[in-house]
Amino acid sequence: MKAAIAREFHQPLKIENLPVPDPGPQDILIKVKACGVCHSDVHAVDGDWDPPPVMPLIPGHEVTGTVASLGDQVNGFAIGDSVGVAWLYSSCGACEYCQSGMETICKAAEATGYSKPGGYAEYMVARADYVARLPDGTDPYEIAPILCAGVTTYRGMKRTGIRAGQWLAVLGIGGLGHIAIQYARALGLRVAAVDVADDKLALAKSLGAELCINGRNTDPAKALHDAIGGTHAAIVTATAGQAFEQAVRVVRNGGTVAYIGLPGKDSDTIRMSIASIVNGEVSIRGSNVGTRLDLTEAVDFAARGLVKSHNSFASLDDVNAIFDQMRAGRMVGRTVLRIS
Repeated sequence: MKAAIAREFHQPLKIENLPVPDPGPQDILIKVKACGVCHSDVHAVDGDWDPPPVMPLIPGHEVTGTVASLGDQVNGFAIGDSVGVAWLYSSCGACEYCQSGMETICKAAEATGYSKPGGYAEYMVARADYVARLPDGTDPYEIAPILCAGVTTYRGMKRTGIRAGQWLAVLGIGGLGHIAIQYARALGLRVAAVDVADDKLALAKSLGAELCINGRNTDPAKALHDAIGGTHAAIVTATAGQAFEQAVRVVRNGGTVAYIGLPGKDSDTIRMSIASIVNGEVSIRGSNVGTRLDLTEAVDFAARGLVKSHNSFASLDDVNAIFDQMRAGRMVGRTVLRIS
């Protein structure tokens, strides 16, 4: 099979022909149709996070395709079924986190395209219990980014506890942020978008953001407090440290901030006022990808046409050029690799 593989950190991916993997007893072999390109893939191949990924690595965790073969303990799937694979490859299923709906922070969890081979290949193996079923008629190329950008932003919103009619600030209108706006609108939220690029803010406005603020020219906190008294919640999908600091200041007293974006380990610290957090009773929460339930719900929104990723398409051979664009911050929307 054709695959893009990282054999060394900070080096271009190599396009190679590799053996088709064999599924284990609880696994599904998937013939990959599409795989979205996520900024996390760039962090992985650049060795930006601790612990580092398992090398050599086939990246990719926004995978759609069809069932090619089944392990002998797999039930409920048939050859040819349309399926999707997200970041959460598996978890233990028995710890306190798994039993309380927090399987995303299971200490034994495995990650697609990080600790396990991902979807930048014509075939991949996935654990059957963690594979998403895609509704009949779903376009596998259009929906691929929902498997990460969709479920991740959707869960982040849920973790803020925000309610219909309240204001949400989305900081960073990239591959995740532009999808976050659509989930927010579908949930009945009012949206303020913050970015430093006018083209991304124009996209945010077209998707329903009522307030659009260029953080390069304007202090988002002052602008939002002057306009609406601050937002009820904020999610950070950017990776710049300044956005994480701004998010705490844009919310009103009693607001909640969910951190979603992940910077590299060299820029993984921020400074903020403890007094403002305490006096305003502001809550800060991390939000790590999504559970299987989150994934099912996120896919349902997209399958019903309520959320749609703004995609451009490329071939597997183009992946290194796409990574360079992402490193330079020039990507608007999401890029999806047409694998087959």
